[in-house]
Amino acid sequence: MAPSLKPLLLSTLCCLPLISSQALPFDPREATIASTHHSLYTGLATCRQVVSSFLSRIESLNNHTNAILSLNPHALDHADQMDSKLKANNGSFGPLFCIPILLKDNYDTVDLPTTGGNLDLADSRPSVDAPATAALKKAGAIILGKANLHELALEGISVSSLGGQTINPYDYTRTPGGSSGGTGASIAASFAVWGTGTDTVNSLRSPASANSLFSCRPTRGLITRTGIIPISYTQDTIGPIARCVEDVATALTVMSSVGFDAADNATALVPAGNKGTDYTASLTQGSLKGLRLGLIEGFFNRTASSETTPVNEAMANITAKLRGAGATIVPITDRLYNATAIAALDTQRYEYREEMDHYLQRPSLQGQHPDTLNQLYASGKFLVLPSQYEYVTTSLVSSTANQTWETHLSYDTVQYGIRNLTTALQETFVSNSLDALIYPEQKNLVVKIGSPSQSGRNGILAALTGSPVITVPVGFSPATNTAPEGVPIGMEILGRPWTEEQLLQIAYGIQGLGRVRKTPSWAQQVVGVKAYGSVPSVTPDRGNIPAAYPVGVL
Repeated sequence: MAPSLKPLLLSTLCCLPLISSQALPFDPREATIASTHHSLYTGLATCRQVVSSFLSRIESLNNHTNAILSLNPHALDHADQMDSKLKANNGSFGPLFCIPILLKDNYDTVDLPTTGGNLDLADSRPSVDAPATAALKKAGAIILGKANLHELALEGISVSSLGGQTINPYDYTRTPGGSSGGTGASIAASFAVWGTGTDTVNSLRSPASANSLFSCRPTRGLITRTGIIPISYTQDTIGPIARCVEDVATALTVMSSVGFDAADNATALVPAGNKGTDYTASLTQGSLKGLRLGLIEGFFNRTASSETTPVNEAMANITAKLRGAGATIVPITDRLYNATAIAALDTQRYEYREEMDHYLQRPSLQGQHPDTLNQLYASGKFLVLPSQYEYVTTSLVSSTANQTWETHLSYDTVQYGIRNLTTALQETFVSNSLDALIYPEQKNLVVKIGSPSQSGRNGILAALTGSPVITVPVGFSPATNTAPEGVPIGMEILGRPWTEEQLLQIAYGIQGLGRVRKTPSWAQQVVGVKAYGSVPSVTPDRGNIPAAYPVGVL
């Protein structure tokens, strides 16, 4: 390697491929940032070969998951430009140099429409990248395309009127979690090195859990949300989903580098000591020994069943390993921690219409699109789940200042409840001398396709309090005919605000206890790399929307 080339951020290849590369110039299966940079900087592969290898996988295998909405027509051109930089050997390589990534299709990009998976936004074209998108490009990332999501990120089934139903890559009868399910399924299948998601209640953590991946929901304010299709000012965050902790840390470093954004005043809350943090620098410096981890008992379903028992067994196994590594597990039995009860404080129905109207009316949003949320839902070009009907209809007539119903708390009362919950959470940390809280992301296995909602998820606590969470894989259910590897199970690690560095160290320590992640069986196959002249097109399967999810019936 030429001495002027940027060294790898981490020397360890954190998730090595499980099978032989069979003389491929670059093997994209389970590829990481480190392994991709190793291939590039040692001359084993060109950037065009790296990008082409992922495009070939998407073109050949997307039918297994229906995870990709669109591909970036400029991806190969960007790869060629980076190959020119490599040849010139000028040393100006960012931490994501030539790393192919996928964006959830609610991130604004000038290269592609930003649709939210919604038919009425199919031609909505931002003229300015979201700041987070711009930061990724500046760091050298190559945006391969956009991933499907639950329409407008409103649920966890990952079905949309524009993209159809995304399928869990481990079990074709199940959903991939959501709302960032297209990203989760794509990264599990090695369609990119890593991808982005958003999280209003569960939507970064649910697909990570359901696809044996790692994710980070950062403290509210760490990463600007400008240029992201919104739902709730109080609850929205954005972050990465990846196959190993190291890649999450690198992605978080880049995404949070935007810093203060006047268009998202939550970014003003970042403490001075957290600004510009390199989350990879201290990743290996933590230890599980001596940690005090609170196990939230109220976030379990202890009734034995084929859907709950595997989750409980996986959590029992990981807590035993943590004790063996020197951590203390502290049972948290406070009745406050009941995800169903906490959900009464959800702010989405109050904030959604105002946030969406503001997004749709920005001068930078070009192309054909509705100007208001009411116009969108008058178009007939949308998908509605039965469980969303009340939420959507309420949001169309309500706002933070106008509560016109009798069945819900007022917005002021909800915000007061959130403040009390946030205080109580911090008291739990202090009174038990905790470093973090742990619990299963979902009480049961990820639900079947056709289910009315993604039941059993525990993400609401972090969503309301703005707390950071790292999600890690902790196991699989027993294998079945439809799930040859079993169904993935994930755990959340929740910390106090601005403790992402410590949480990543904990996750890195858990990753070091032994490899949990498995590659989906069909995704282990070698795909021949095509010599592309231009980026291929993909056509989402809109015909696979389950009958339970009608289009345009509100």
